[in-house]
Amino acid sequence: MKYLKPLKLYQEFLKSSEVKRGRLLGLDVGDKYIGLSVSDANNITASPLSVLVRKRTNIDLISTDFQTLISGLSLEGFVIGYPFDRHKSNPDAVQVKLFIDDLNKTGKFEDLKYTFWDECFTSKNVEFLLKPLTLHPVQLKTIMDKFAAVGILQGYLDFASRSRVEATR
Repeated sequence: MKYLKPLKLYQEFLKSSEVKRGRLLGLDVGDKYIGLSVSDANNITASPLSVLVRKRTNIDLISTDFQTLISGLSLEGFVIGYPFDRHKSNPDAVQVKLFIDDLNKTGKFEDLKYTFWDECFTSKNVEFLLKPLTLHPVQLKTIMDKFAAVGILQGYLDFASRSRVEATR
């Protein structure tokens, strides 16, 4: 996997022909679950996709799931939520980096590009929206992880869209 800065990732997408252009997968990486969201074909809108169970021993299973998603949804890159905390080291940031390292070690994603996007308050925003609902705790966690991934990916897509509009001015 190749890391690109957020704007560079989007510029790479714009270089590819519209027919060939792929979609993006948003990831909210936690210590137990990974929330997934996917962009539409035009990379404008993010939608919830699913939640994967994350264990140190199931990286091969997760990578197989990602390979299936890459081919089935024509994915070209990942937007991974990252807790940018400039004042101290964050254990959640370490979890994200370890996950990326584990994916890289599989050797299955060498052509895939990814970037990090600030995930500040995505889970809290979803929690606030879901608070009035009476959901089973497992159902609540699943919905929160999926929609946190939506918040991450949609934030990135909005940024990229604004950057593209500003570049054409």
